[in-house]
Amino acid sequence: MRPMRFLAKFIFYKLLGWELVGAFPKLDKCVIIVVPHTSWVDFPLGVLVRRIIDLEINFIAKKSLFEPPFGWYFRWMGGAPIDRSKRSDTVQAVARIFEERKYFRLALAPEGTRKKVSTLKTGFYYIAQAAEVPIVMVAFDYGNKRVKISEPHFPTGDQEADFEGYHTFFKGVKGKVPNYSF
Repeated sequence: MRPMRFLAKFIFYKLLGWELVGAFPKLDKCVIIVVPHTSWVDFPLGVLVRRIIDLEINFIAKKSLFEPPFGWYFRWMGGAPIDRSKRSDTVQAVARIFEERKYFRLALAPEGTRKKVSTLKTGFYYIAQAAEVPIVMVAFDYGNKRVKISEPHFPTGDQEADFEGYHTFFKGVKGKVPNYSF
């Protein structure tokens, strides 16, 4: 086992006392929705999980982050630059990234904020549809110290029914800041 993976497992399981429920599906491409996103602590937890499952997980960010001097770091971490201006079609831009790459597993926080929300934003759904890739749900449950991973789910086009399933998966999951939990 590689040293960084060993270290990530030691920190996640032994020091922090967390558990991983479910196995990340062996997919070359997918949209990963991580809920709830209530704190900056979610990012380092996600980095640990990413190292444990030993797969590259990607993210998108505004293109200015990929300029010098730190652009190399964001690319190395799996980032892809995106033009998020009002004039651009973000869904189609991300779908093109999926089309251009052999591997792209896009992680998003569909709440769109770390504050309390009652509904998920729909961008991830439209991206998965446009790119023709499945959605994998990941719950960061700080209440039970558990990261729960779903089976892949292809959007059916019945958005109401699909979102009901997403809401059910995340029901009762507590974020780092419980009052902001989805």
